[in-house]
Amino acid sequence: MVLQHLSLTNFRNYSCLELDLLPGVSVFCGGNAQGKTNLLEAVYFLSTARPVSATAERELVNWSIWREIQSGRRPKAGFCRLSARVGEGGNKMRLEILLRILGGDPPQVRRIIRVNGVVHRALELVGRLRTVMFSPRDIALVGGEPLLRRRWLDILNSQLSSHYLRNLLRYNRVLNHRRSLLKAIAAQRSNPLELSFWDRELVETGSHLILQRKLVLQRLSPLTKAIHRELTGGREELELIYRPSVLRAGGFHDLQEIRQAFERQLEENRKREMAQGVSLIGPHRDDLRFQVSGVDMGTYGSRGQRRTIALSLRLGEAKLMLEVTGRPPVLLLDDVLSELDEERRGQLLESLRDYQQVLITATELDRFPGDFLSRAARFKVEGGRVESFAGATNSAC
Repeated sequence: MVLQHLSLTNFRNYSCLELDLLPGVSVFCGGNAQGKTNLLEAVYFLSTARPVSATAERELVNWSIWREIQSGRRPKAGFCRLSARVGEGGNKMRLEILLRILGGDPPQVRRIIRVNGVVHRALELVGRLRTVMFSPRDIALVGGEPLLRRRWLDILNSQLSSHYLRNLLRYNRVLNHRRSLLKAIAAQRSNPLELSFWDRELVETGSHLILQRKLVLQRLSPLTKAIHRELTGGREELELIYRPSVLRAGGFHDLQEIRQAFERQLEENRKREMAQGVSLIGPHRDDLRFQVSGVDMGTYGSRGQRRTIALSLRLGEAKLMLEVTGRPPVLLLDDVLSELDEERRGQLLESLRDYQQVLITATELDRFPGDFLSRAARFKVEGGRVESFAGATNSAC
């Protein structure tokens, strides 16, 4: 699936953008804080219905609108809209996310998702336009909090399987109900016997998530290992280690083993959970670790090693999507060349030939070989405007 057109209104620093795109590589060049990353984040948001870095969706809305609201004025446009036309062959779709500003302090937003003009849930949007995005922030995937790695696992699996996404949404609802009940039990406002129903639901939905994570990582691991070996000139062997919280002491082979281990762990931790009022066991406590020669890179890896691991992980993710779906994702590469040496830059850029569409940002074009640029569409990004190096503007509305 190719992204043919991107339309942004009041998204980040783009008050209005209409951008036509073609298959192949598109390079977006510009200084810092001009909007290069925001372009890629917009595409990613339309793909996953989840912001890349914002903690709340209201942070995606153009700051000028919030400035008007804070000054007591009614904004001229109380919304943010992202829209994309995607297509392949005769199959064409229009994807849209509208963030409408509501009242409140702080002001809230209501998200409306449309596919071909029809309102849908996020469940029906995810997987329509598959993307893989690398950003300098991905270094935190290796050395940051486990929450970041779980989020990455969930987004990857959700783009590959709507069944996984349905289970994830149900698991989160069950987890919230169970957490509220545990707090009530800790405060002696509820009967512990009420836990049995929510325990069964937690085990059923959570076991499917754990199994799917394991199966996907089994396929992803050799792809990522091979890419990492190439990027490091054969000097490093990368291993992905999945650590589900229900099976700290061993592995598992099938769904039944996971269920049994899950139930056992819940029983062993029941008193602690009721005393603390929190759910201590389940996929929401899983982790993923990265090892090179048996050394945990999250603890002992250098910044350069972590960045290379993150890049290997993203490129492996893209290859996995191609294997599973038969279609390459749109590859979004934000400032990917800045910390790579010349050899690794060359290896990476050569690998981009395998993808139908790549959007890549940079602060300087001289990082790219001339023959690479001759095959790419080139755009200048400045102050929330995008202009083709050929001279045609794409920012007029």
